[in-house]
Amino acid sequence: MCSGRSGGVQLLTVRRRVYEGAPKTVTDKLQRVLNAAARVVSDTRKFDCGLTTLLHDELHWLDVPERVTYKLGVMMYRCLHGLAPRYLADHLTSASDVASRLRLRSAYRHQLIVPRCRLNTYGRRAFSIAGPTVWNSLPDELRDSFKQFLKTILFSLY
Repeated sequence: MCSGRSGGVQLLTVRRRVYEGAPKTVTDKLQRVLNAAARVVSDTRKFDCGLTTLLHDELHWLDVPERVTYKLGVMMYRCLHGLAPRYLADHLTSASDVASRLRLRSAYRHQLIVPRCRLNTYGRRAFSIAGPTVWNSLPDELRDSFKQFLKTILFSLY
C-alpha cells in the first residue's frame, strides 16, 4: 500500500518546476488527477466522504499548488546548502553577496535576488525566478529548520 500511495503523487512531481506560476486551469486538471489517485489509494467512491479531509488528514497530501511550492522550496534549500546540482545553484544570488545591497533588510533576512523577466507568462515560471520568489515568501524562522516545518506551515493554510 505504501508504494501505491507515493506512486500517484510522484507522477505529478516529475515536472513540478513547469507548474510553478501555471494558470489555475492547469493546476485544476492536476488536482483532479490527484483527487482520483486519492480515491484509488483509499478505495473510496466519488461521493463517499469529503475529499479534502481524505487528502489532508488521512493521506497527508498537499493540494497541487502547495505541493509545487513545497517541492520548489525544498529544491531551493538544497541549492543553498550545496545539496543540489551545481547548474541549479548557479542561478541563485543572495542579496548579501551584492555589495550595493549589504545594508538592505533583504541581506539580513537571507533573501535571494529575483531577476527581472521580460515575459510575464513564461518568464516567471523559470527556476531562476520562481525559486527565489518562493524562498523569499517563506517566513524568516522557517529558513533555519526548513524541511521540518514547511509542510506544517502549508497544511496550516487550509
